[in-house]
Amino acid sequence: MTHLQAPASALPLDPCGKGLGAFATGQTGNNAASLQWNILREDVSLPVAVLREARIEHNLQWMRRFIDAYGVKLAPHGKTTMSPALFRRQLASGAWGITLATAPQTQAAYHHGVRRVMLANQLVGRANMAIIARLQADPGFDFCCIVDSAANVDQLGRFFAEAGQTLKVLLELGVPGGRTGVRNADEEAAVLAAIARWPQALALCGVELYEGVLKDEAAIRALLRRGVTTLQGLQQQGQLADGTAILTGAGSAWFDVVAEEWRDADIGRPLDVVLRPGCYLTHDVGIYKAAETRIQTNNPVARDMHASLLPALQVWAYVQSRPEPHLAIIGLGKRDAAFDAGLPVPASYYRPGTAAPGTAPAHWQVTAMMDQHAFMQVDAADDVQIGDLIAFDISHPCLTFDKWRQLLLVDEAGNVTDVVGTYF
Repeated sequence: MTHLQAPASALPLDPCGKGLGAFATGQTGNNAASLQWNILREDVSLPVAVLREARIEHNLQWMRRFIDAYGVKLAPHGKTTMSPALFRRQLASGAWGITLATAPQTQAAYHHGVRRVMLANQLVGRANMAIIARLQADPGFDFCCIVDSAANVDQLGRFFAEAGQTLKVLLELGVPGGRTGVRNADEEAAVLAAIARWPQALALCGVELYEGVLKDEAAIRALLRRGVTTLQGLQQQGQLADGTAILTGAGSAWFDVVAEEWRDADIGRPLDVVLRPGCYLTHDVGIYKAAETRIQTNNPVARDMHASLLPALQVWAYVQSRPEPHLAIIGLGKRDAAFDAGLPVPASYYRPGTAAPGTAPAHWQVTAMMDQHAFMQVDAADDVQIGDLIAFDISHPCLTFDKWRQLLLVDEAGNVTDVVGTYF
């Protein structure tokens, strides 16, 4: 069971949106390939965000092999893309469910067919609780969220008791100076006591943590072992609800360590170990490339696969000005690409009418970005002309996806094969 219903109707292309322009009028995602658009032929307005189809498929299969090798489950964090079309591909490639961060994100995913959601966040506020209660009216919808305070537990218990529903919750563990999560045994005991006050409205199903707030591998492993010990204690004390328990963690940087630590976790009852990396689908050339280098060096499963994740997200843009010998201004800005974890990296270039794209010289470098412009340092002798197309690789895909209502899937020749929408 994939916990995915039939997809919604085809995505209507927005003729007023970025990256499509006048070519999009009246078209839908179902016939994008039949339009025979090509990036290099300038059939699409730039800047445009693209997903390289072959690399997306490679990354899907890479992660499936990794998860299968460890015998764990995958619930990729959907906040990375907020694209139901990509959720469907992840679920079709073996994902157990989709992780999300907010009630509106959950609602968007539900209305596009997703039927198992883990909210890796606290559910706070009556309007947000009401969204989840409406979705839980569907008996086929499987949902859980995390709790780390007695105050939140009592708010949830009261609301879902009044709604006549049971909400599945996970105890979140945290660390001093980190994000959310209980820090010590006293806080944990207070949360568990609060859950016990609402036996009909709340069901404790397991333990959750986010190791990404820590940077030291030894500290991460210690937190992961604490997660197992805590879950074992909950089982021994009879505090877990009936059914398969859940132990979940893993962002996109340390999922290999989580898999190593938890692959043999045993609490004396059925257990789903669920990993939640979101950025593996597109990968990047910045923060997650560094993590991938570590994984390929240290993780035996990754080494044995003789392959790594590949960066699949790019933004194409035009050279629009050459005001100085060492400077090219690119029609790409903070409105188009992430800049919080490293500036876009020139990957390839193309001059309309030439045979094929070339690899961008290593000395081309984006040094600054404004809302709609990027400053690219070049050599005075470089043949960079107005109207040249530059493809940029990205660091931190999450904050590029949220700048686009639609992204184009392309093959390696630049042909548009599909369009995916986002719902941020």
